[in-house]
Amino acid sequence: MALSGLGSGLRHRHNEQNENNDVGAADQMEEEDEISDSDVEEEKPKSRRPKENPFTQQKLKAVHPILTPKNVIPALIILAVIFLPLGGAMLYGANKVEDLVIDYSQCEKKASSSYFSEIPSDQYEFHFHKIIDIKPQWKLATNTSSTWDNYPDDRSICQIQFQIPDDIGPAVFFFYRLKNFYPNHRRFATSFSEDQLTGKQATVSDIKDTVGQNCEPLSVDSKTGKIIYPCGLIANSLFNDTYSDSLSAVNGTSGDYALSKSGIAWKYNSQRYKKTTYDASDIVPPPNWVKMFPNGYTNDNIPDISKWENFQNWMSPAALTPFSKMFARNDDSTLKKGLYQINVGLHFPVLPYNGHKYIYLSTRSVIGGRNSFLGICWMVGGGLCIALAVLFIIMQVLHPRKLGDSSLLSWNNQDSSFENQTGKNEAAEPKSSSGTGTAKESSSSSSGVH
Repeated sequence: MALSGLGSGLRHRHNEQNENNDVGAADQMEEEDEISDSDVEEEKPKSRRPKENPFTQQKLKAVHPILTPKNVIPALIILAVIFLPLGGAMLYGANKVEDLVIDYSQCEKKASSSYFSEIPSDQYEFHFHKIIDIKPQWKLATNTSSTWDNYPDDRSICQIQFQIPDDIGPAVFFFYRLKNFYPNHRRFATSFSEDQLTGKQATVSDIKDTVGQNCEPLSVDSKTGKIIYPCGLIANSLFNDTYSDSLSAVNGTSGDYALSKSGIAWKYNSQRYKKTTYDASDIVPPPNWVKMFPNGYTNDNIPDISKWENFQNWMSPAALTPFSKMFARNDDSTLKKGLYQINVGLHFPVLPYNGHKYIYLSTRSVIGGRNSFLGICWMVGGGLCIALAVLFIIMQVLHPRKLGDSSLLSWNNQDSSFENQTGKNEAAEPKSSSGTGTAKESSSSSSGVH
C-alpha cells in the first residue's frame, strides 16, 4: 500500500511537471511566433510589380479603327482639301514678298575706283512686281569721314547703287547674309561665356575650365594675361562690315530712306545681355576687334552689349549656311521707287575661305520673308493624298475585296491546301490496296494450285 501510494505520488508530480513544461513550451512558442510575425511585418519582401491601375497594367480603353476603303479614301480627300489651299496660300504669300540680294564679296577686286560699273548678273538677284530698268552698280571708294564707321585705320568702302522699281513696304528690313561660313561647328558654337554675357565678372577659371561651354582658345590675352571681353570664338569673329544709316537717294529720287538699328534682336535678349561690371584696366578686346578698338578699352568705350543688338544677333549662331542676320529696319515709311545708294565699310574677310557676303533688302508677308519651301511642302503633301485616294479608288473598283472575308486568311488557305493534299492521298490509297489484294489473291491461288 505504501509503495503504491508513493508510486501514485511520483506519477502525480511527474504529470504536473510535464504540464508545466508544456505550458512553458507553449508560451515560448507563442513568443517566438509573435517575434517572427513582427519580423515579417517589418521585413516585407520588395516587389517590382506595378500598381494596380489601368495605366500601369496597360488596360486603358483604346479605339482600334479598321482601315477600310470607305474611311481611308474620304480621309485622304479631306487632308488634300486642307493641305492644298493652305500650301497655295503660303506660296502666294511668299511670292508677294519683294526683295533684292547683292553679292559684294568681289567689290575690292572687280569694282572700279573711278566710276560706277555694273555688277555681274550672277552676283545679284531680285523679286519685284515690276522689272528693273537699271542694273545694280558698284564703286570702290575711300571713307573720308569716320562719323558712321568706327574704323579709322580701315577706310575702304564699297558704294552700291540699286533701283527700286515700285513702292515697297512698310515694313522694310535690311539684312547681311553670309555663305560658306559655318557657325554650327561644335567648337565654335560653345566658345563663349554666359557669365560675361549676363554682366558678371567671370574669373579666368570660369571662362577657361567650365565643362561643355568655355571660351577656349580665346579666354586670356597671351601678352598681357588679361581677360578677353567678350571672350570666345563667336565674339571674336563678329561680322564687322559697316553700313550707312540710310539709303541715300540719287539721280532725282525723292529722298533718303532712314534705317534704324533698334528692334532688330529678339526681345528675350534684353533679359540675357547685361552691361559688364569689369573695370577697363582688367580686360582687353578680342584679337579681331583691334581695328574697332586700336587703343584698347577705356572706361568710356567699353561696349554695352545690353544695347548692342547687332552683337546680340551674332551671338546666336545659325544652324545652316547661308544665313542672314538683321542689321536695320524701317517699320513706318514706304520705300519709294527710285535709285538708291548704300555705303559698305569693308572689314570682314570672306575671300580667303571662298566665302560670300551679301546685302539683302526685303519686305515681309504673313508667314515671314520670301521662302516658298513651306508652301511647296504642304502642296506636295496634298498632292500625295489625292494620288493615294485615286489609287485606292481604282483598286477598289478593279479588285474589290469583301470586308471580313475569312476565306482569305492565311491559315484558312493553309487548311484548305492541307485538305486538298489529304484528299489526293486518300484517293490514291484504294488503288494501291486493290492492287495488293489482287496480288494476295493471285499468290493464294497459285499456292492452291501447287
